[in-house]
Amino acid sequence: MFVGRKSELESLTKNYNKNNFQLAVVYGRRRVGKTTLINEFCKNKRTIYFVALETTAKENLEILSKQIISVISPTAPLNSFLSFYEAVNYIFEYSKEERVVFVIDEYPYLAESDKSVSSILQAAIDKYQQESQLFLILCGSSMSFMENQVLGYKSPLYGRRTCQFKILPFNYYDCSAMLYNFSDEDKIVLYGITGGIPEYVSRIDNSLSVAENAEELIFNPSGRLFEEPSNLLKQELKMPQTYNGIITAIASGSSKLNEIATKTGIETSQCSNMLNTLISLELVKKEYPITEEKSRKTIYVLEDNLFKFWYRFVLPNISRITAGLGKTVCAEVFESQQINNYTGYIFEECCKQYMWRMASSDNPMFYFQKIGRWWGNNKVEKREEEIDFIAYSTPNKTAVFGECKWKNESLNYDVLEDLIRKSELFVEFKEKYYILFSKSDFDDKMQDNVKKNKCVKLINVHDMFF
Repeated sequence: MFVGRKSELESLTKNYNKNNFQLAVVYGRRRVGKTTLINEFCKNKRTIYFVALETTAKENLEILSKQIISVISPTAPLNSFLSFYEAVNYIFEYSKEERVVFVIDEYPYLAESDKSVSSILQAAIDKYQQESQLFLILCGSSMSFMENQVLGYKSPLYGRRTCQFKILPFNYYDCSAMLYNFSDEDKIVLYGITGGIPEYVSRIDNSLSVAENAEELIFNPSGRLFEEPSNLLKQELKMPQTYNGIITAIASGSSKLNEIATKTGIETSQCSNMLNTLISLELVKKEYPITEEKSRKTIYVLEDNLFKFWYRFVLPNISRITAGLGKTVCAEVFESQQINNYTGYIFEECCKQYMWRMASSDNPMFYFQKIGRWWGNNKVEKREEEIDFIAYSTPNKTAVFGECKWKNESLNYDVLEDLIRKSELFVEFKEKYYILFSKSDFDDKMQDNVKKNKCVKLINVHDMFF
């Protein structure tokens, strides 16, 4: 079942229908659904689909040759082209007469096996693009390679691409289309476990409960996702053990650079570089109070939800799980407050996604430029304050202050009063609005007061899935 990626598919199709040369660059982290998107786009189109391997140039050339011949000349002898130059130019010559899609999946592997490939493609594009009908797609999972060696200024291919797509994980809403048999609350929990990575979400069995899925996939040594975080680190990094230490430090509460460096015993500058690598892999992200872009309060948090879940619940219990007690560990997580506490942070992220979704709708609730968490010092009351999110527009001097509560009881009016109190710290905003998100509903006093106040919106979890 193909879900989501509507805008990417429409854009690819629009460019394909131009019937001239196109170079589309598709990249994103592993398991995010790049190949699925490309396969959906290529349906009913003449396509040479070549998946490069992490092997020698000779072997890659042999595989490419077979793909070219099987699509363009299926009755020809299966002889390999003598070089990538010959193979690429053959495809471009063919495309002068007929529209054809040429996909090089895992392009970084091919480029690493033969350093001249990018230059060969560049020369062919420059030679043929005016008369070519080729739709060339370069796809890769190594984001640093794709951004620097394909899209970067120093790349031979710089300026040749006609469209590019950085494929991101699904948001909670797109993810829900694959979770059709679960309640809205359970969809949020499952998003908190899978992070919207399509390959992970596809493993969810809609006939089982959330806990049963987690037990089978994560709390089981033979489960598909049990070793996924450690395997991903091994695939992407040269020193996975060291990076594992950094992630463990963040998961256990160390959020500042000096704290992480101290906890791991890594020199600060090296730790900073390694954090940047994890950020490029979209496993870690930098956060700062949203209204203070140059703040010294920068912290590091885990961005990938599977990593958040795994390092919080699996790693501390790894010995018990491998000893066959995964079912017990899973029950401890899902039959206690642990899962609710964890999902509270996930719910905040989903609420921010909801705000962006509403902002891009035909009838936006609010207009804003930035949204994010805020924390800082209340100098008047001499205490630290936190706000789940502020969505604001600097030119309009307007802000929306948001609070998100993942609790089983109805949200009471005190929460709104406290949010209004904290919003008074921001004198730079002339117009202020308030939005409260709740797992459950809102008490009578809250609803009665909101009816009289157009500056306040109440959203429960079911409203987020309209």
